[in-house]
Amino acid sequence: MEWTDGGMRRTGGEYKASRADMFFRALDYRMLVPVLMLVIIGLVVLNTVLAKGYGAVIFDYPMNYYKQIAAVLLGVVAASILCLFEPPTMRLIGGIIYIVSIILLFVVKIDGYRPVAGADSWLRIPLFGSFQPSELSKIGVAMMTGPVFAAMKRGELAVRTGFFRIGLLYGLPFLFVVTEPDLGTSLVLIFMFLSTAFVWGVRWRTILLSVTSAVFVVLPLTWQFALNSTQKDRIMTFLFRGHDKTASYHIEQSLAAVASGGLAGNRAGNTVSVPVKESDFIFPAISEQLGLIGTTLIILLAVYLIAHTLRVASKIVSRSPEESYIMVALITGMAFHFIENIGMTVGLLPITGIPLPFISYGGSAMISNFLLLGVLLNYSMNHNERMLREAPLAV
Repeated sequence: MEWTDGGMRRTGGEYKASRADMFFRALDYRMLVPVLMLVIIGLVVLNTVLAKGYGAVIFDYPMNYYKQIAAVLLGVVAASILCLFEPPTMRLIGGIIYIVSIILLFVVKIDGYRPVAGADSWLRIPLFGSFQPSELSKIGVAMMTGPVFAAMKRGELAVRTGFFRIGLLYGLPFLFVVTEPDLGTSLVLIFMFLSTAFVWGVRWRTILLSVTSAVFVVLPLTWQFALNSTQKDRIMTFLFRGHDKTASYHIEQSLAAVASGGLAGNRAGNTVSVPVKESDFIFPAISEQLGLIGTTLIILLAVYLIAHTLRVASKIVSRSPEESYIMVALITGMAFHFIENIGMTVGLLPITGIPLPFISYGGSAMISNFLLLGVLLNYSMNHNERMLREAPLAV
């Protein structure tokens, strides 16, 4: 006997349904909707920035804007496809993403392509344009280390052996990224590891002691050998305002733009010139156009997305610990992006060149963010599917 009910198939008293059948019922709209709202706000603000040439990308409008829309659409398709895969396939995809990202990070070192001053972080891909492999590495390392954390939690793997493997998995992309040098992504990887380790069970005092020790040991070496002069000037300017005229100009213009927005945006049309206003410093542009209301909405959407994802991760940890740990690593990495980007534009944190997720201009970052979202949605949908399958059939 076989019949369907709401996309579910009953055979011999059991319910079976494919992921495609249950897609719209299991989809986590509370995770998806905030992201789509962030994207829409970003496109609206970005259109004005690019059209009037306020940022660094002051040429090829409206083609550059169309490319951003294309990146959004491609990202939505990629995230939707990722949602369809079952857990074994997702594990394979995680391994592929990690290996591909490592290969691409190696190619960055030898290709000689450097489109902007500062970090050598980009690849030139025909037809696509510039791509930053470090964005992909964050997804790969989270998906590879999640099962290791889970195996240690279940007692299937010795803690010392497990953390050694995790150190290798994090250490390889970190070594490539920190020597580009890309301080922002390096800090993201560290934050992802520490957050997952804390959720796994490492105590706060152990983490604080380790971080403090690393600061005293690693910081001098990083300052001497890993950071370039621009990054050093940014840190010194954060500590001593006015140390470097160029770096001080960035933050002073950014603060002026944020202040000019008022409550609902600057209606006088007197915009403030801010370097890379379309990308790393798009938050001041949001304030200019939408004011305190717009910037508050951005923060609330980000907080809701992060809190909801962590809540889902806490729900599935007993049944699917590896998925839970992957979700924690990915969403805390994104949280670091929000905190650092907004913080640096208002002078609370040093400038590191980190984009604002789902908002800043850049095709590789946008697509990578949607790939990350696809992984999160996949794991959340696994949980929702189980709830639907276990729910009694309505008569």
